[in-house]
Amino acid sequence: MSYVRIWIHAVWGTKRKVPFLTDAIRNEAFQHITENAKTKNIFIKEINGYTDHVHCLISLSAEQSIAKVLQLIKGESSFWINRNKMVQGKFEWADEYFAVSVGESQVEKIQQYIKNQEEHHKRKTWDEEVNEFLEKYGFERIVDK
Repeated sequence: MSYVRIWIHAVWGTKRKVPFLTDAIRNEAFQHITENAKTKNIFIKEINGYTDHVHCLISLSAEQSIAKVLQLIKGESSFWINRNKMVQGKFEWADEYFAVSVGESQVEKIQQYIKNQEEHHKRKTWDEEVNEFLEKYGFERIVDK
């Protein structure tokens, strides 16, 4: 048996930054995402976000890729939100996402950062946060689709 723990901090937004994720929808959707992920052997240590985006701390197993895990999470959750008519109109996640590895010693720090998203976004917009991440990790800015 192989023992693998690869921590990933993943962030993705709603399509066109539509603020669909009100408090009530956010809580219910994040609970659903976590429960559904378990059925697919995806371990989510922490999930939270704001009205237009999600932060997720995920531990990948040896057989999982970031792309596949996020495809499963995003695809199923948007289908579920639409099927349950949780928003007016069609709910969609943006195609792009941000994902970086997290060292074992940083897991608690990232977990706290994710837990405090509502408070964090009283001071900083989603665009400011994205630009900060992209600069910190040396990524070029991706244009929303």
